[in-house]
Amino acid sequence: MKCKTVSLWEEPQGTCEEITKITEYIPYNKKSDIAIIIFAGGGYGMRSDYEGNGYAEFLAENGYTAFVVDYRVAPYKFPLPLLDARRAVRFVRFYAEKYGIDRNKIAVMGSSAGGHLAALCSTYFEPIEFENADEIDKEDFIPNYQILCYPVISLFGKGITHFGSGKNLLGELLPEKCEDLSPHLIVSFKTPPAFIWHTFSDETVNVKNSLIYAQSLKDYDIPTEMHIFPEGRHGLGLAWEEDVTSKYVSKWSKLLLSWLEYIDNK
Repeated sequence: MKCKTVSLWEEPQGTCEEITKITEYIPYNKKSDIAIIIFAGGGYGMRSDYEGNGYAEFLAENGYTAFVVDYRVAPYKFPLPLLDARRAVRFVRFYAEKYGIDRNKIAVMGSSAGGHLAALCSTYFEPIEFENADEIDKEDFIPNYQILCYPVISLFGKGITHFGSGKNLLGELLPEKCEDLSPHLIVSFKTPPAFIWHTFSDETVNVKNSLIYAQSLKDYDIPTEMHIFPEGRHGLGLAWEEDVTSKYVSKWSKLLLSWLEYIDNK
């Protein structure tokens, strides 16, 4: 595969001097014109490499063009992470011909808080600050598919929400904005099809997050494939550890490849 890191903007956008980067992973054995844009997990306080570059390498090795976004995390708050996510979709769509991908086959993928960001990009369609910077921003930011790995979904509710993710994303706005930014409450007919996986025993991000999101997707007849594995800690990623549980959970990546092939041939 070929890797290259580029800037999403020419100038800093938002309330900081950082220019968000995106790393492209171009496969040598390209087998599809689907593109997958990845948001790593980390509670909106960091970005986990194995859920970012690790996923991208796996996808590229299996013939898919992938991108990892260094979206902004704490101390930066909403809307900056979503601004970066939307920009990434627009960027890939704008340069679709250059990358040899289909502008109408763009998936967002995220784990944990990155899963929340991917789901938010798929459900929250209100205007946000700092958009409309240039020609790239004229592209549609709504992805065509979403891939969620043990995602944070609800930003409120005892026993279900991951408080740290909400606090890092919203800060003092947490009580005020939590319902507006909980994807299960804002699903619409424009929300794209989903692939979701979680473990039933996840003690960090309750599996109910995936279940309530899937229920909302069903309410709008959004095609969804979901896999709930009986055991496994939070943050397993590709689950390449040698223990029995991880080996079983690791099947999710093969299921994902089958799903990608399925949607690619529809």
